[in-house]
Amino acid sequence: MRNIIFALFSVLGIFASHAQINTDQVIQIGRNALYFEDYILSIQYFNQVIAAKPYLAQPYFYRALAKLNLDDYKGAETDASMAIERNPFITDAYELRGVARQNLGLDSLAIEDYSHALTLLPENKGILYNLALAQESYKDYENAEKSFSQLLKAHPGFDGGYLGRAKLRLEKKDTVNALTDIEKALELNKNSVNAYLLRADIAIHKNQDYNQALSDMDEAIKLQPREAGYFINRAFIRYRLDDYYGAMSDYDYALQLEPTNFVAVYNRALLRMEVHDYNKAIDDLSQVLAMRPMEYRALFNRAMLYREIGDLRNALADIDRVIESIPNFALAHYLRYDIKHSMGARGAQSDLDKSIAVAKQQKARGGMKDLIDPSRLLDRATPAEDTFNPDSQDAVMQQFSTLLTVSDNATVDEEYNNKSIRGRIQDQSATIELEPMFTVTYYTAPTELKPTGDYIREVDELNRTKALRYLLQVTNHEYNLTDPTEINKHFQSIDYYNSYLATHTPRAVDYFGRAMDQLTLKNYPAAIADLDKAIKAAPDFTVAYLMRAVARSRQILSPKSEADTKSAAGLPTLSVKAEYQQVLADLDQVIKLSPTMAVAYFNKGVILAGLQDYTSALNAFSQAIERKPDFGEAFYNRGYVYFQLGNRAAGSADLSKAGELGIVPSYNLLKRMSR
Repeated sequence: MRNIIFALFSVLGIFASHAQINTDQVIQIGRNALYFEDYILSIQYFNQVIAAKPYLAQPYFYRALAKLNLDDYKGAETDASMAIERNPFITDAYELRGVARQNLGLDSLAIEDYSHALTLLPENKGILYNLALAQESYKDYENAEKSFSQLLKAHPGFDGGYLGRAKLRLEKKDTVNALTDIEKALELNKNSVNAYLLRADIAIHKNQDYNQALSDMDEAIKLQPREAGYFINRAFIRYRLDDYYGAMSDYDYALQLEPTNFVAVYNRALLRMEVHDYNKAIDDLSQVLAMRPMEYRALFNRAMLYREIGDLRNALADIDRVIESIPNFALAHYLRYDIKHSMGARGAQSDLDKSIAVAKQQKARGGMKDLIDPSRLLDRATPAEDTFNPDSQDAVMQQFSTLLTVSDNATVDEEYNNKSIRGRIQDQSATIELEPMFTVTYYTAPTELKPTGDYIREVDELNRTKALRYLLQVTNHEYNLTDPTEINKHFQSIDYYNSYLATHTPRAVDYFGRAMDQLTLKNYPAAIADLDKAIKAAPDFTVAYLMRAVARSRQILSPKSEADTKSAAGLPTLSVKAEYQQVLADLDQVIKLSPTMAVAYFNKGVILAGLQDYTSALNAFSQAIERKPDFGEAFYNRGYVYFQLGNRAAGSADLSKAGELGIVPSYNLLKRMSR
């Protein structure tokens, strides 16, 4: 089953809300959590709405979306159905349920959902694409072809549609038209990795044109140089071209990317056997068996290698395990005969007799062409059954010498409308972007390079007063709160502050404490309101200004339509710029109150860079570095901005320093910019 890749955020604004203000606020906060990929937290909010007003469709839909992101496909299907029961006109709920059902292997039901959604949105790209893929998976090739045709008629510039149809046509053995679609996809998008992978598959399996396949794999690797599977596939191609050195280097690099990649370790072992590097091959096979103790192909090969280097005791132990699992494996019996004969052990003749008898039976059934030649012992043989992968019965008939490759070079992934659901906080590691603002929080995520949070004098002083219920910490990579018990603790803390403030003379620190709980739960409007009160009560409350800047910046990033936040040129709108001016004003006040606080200058630089005021951003990051010379994040961000401005030398120098100070993404960006 393919993993269905989807993204949805614009649809989060589809519901017109007429419920009471409480419900609206909780749903909005839950949507904030969805946006920042805090799916478990968002579910807690939607649970509250469902408990209070179970007749509403929206919370079921949003909770289904959160569950889908957590790979809880059955739960997502159930919640989407509940949403549809309450409001059968929510097109996106049908689409979402279709994606969930497709992941559950319920292709016919997914097709029904997509088809219904298309009655309301007949030319929707994502729905048409998913429908075609579901129909292909259901083996309804005729209708899948029609769906792809409809998709490409409505969206002729969608390269993914051509690739999907190419894969369908390959299923139908129509290689010529599949290649035509692939060429069209590359014409539309020369950086389409899947196009190169599909064309490489055709070159290998249809034409055995390994040179063409190598050229396409080279292009795919240029575009996605961190995919271990691509290097494994290229190693297979290089092996077929007798480039053993190139194949070995590809396996080595794949294992640098994924040290526990079973396929790479096993293939490298077989290649080392091929070049008679027996001891290293044994090491690789031992690693394979550590990962998969029941992998009898590796066990058989290791037995042969132990026999070859004269370690007969270990060879016998391995081959005994193979025969115990696969008693009718002729070559295994012959190998054990050879080992026992060399050791002078009993039972050698019976193994030879068994080997000959089984071989004759297999030959009579057409399973073997001839008896085993002892001089060809290191030609890897095939066991009678594959106990490790029962879903692939034919695999057990392949010779052990076949290098394992990724079974499918290219997968065509389903889409779910648009790509904006991925939050800004937990982006993919390959994404190149600024280090985010620093914040004060109750939680940090320590790493080996940074086992503790950062230091701000005013935060330390506030902690020493013990006026807050929890200890404050400083970080720019917040811990993703997922424990329902911890989440509930902050709801209870808010209740405590509500009661305390209602019965005592309000203090600035109490408003600040409640604001911190609201921030932890991503209720930004409430947090800002409490910080306003804290600042009014104590106009010199430095940390309150810092956290109001953080809260305001996150409020700006909360779900809005693209038109609300960006102009046609992709720049922030005037209204958003005005909101960011409030953030900058708060940071300027922090700097006025605490001119040595490096974090305040850093955060200001992040905001200015986001507003594309790169000159001012450079100055802010430089000010941060002046106050904290080991400020790795500031070096990284300044290097990032230097590259934005085309200053390669200064950018490279800053990234080098940032890497030295433990900012790991520096090296990725530095390498990409040094090509």
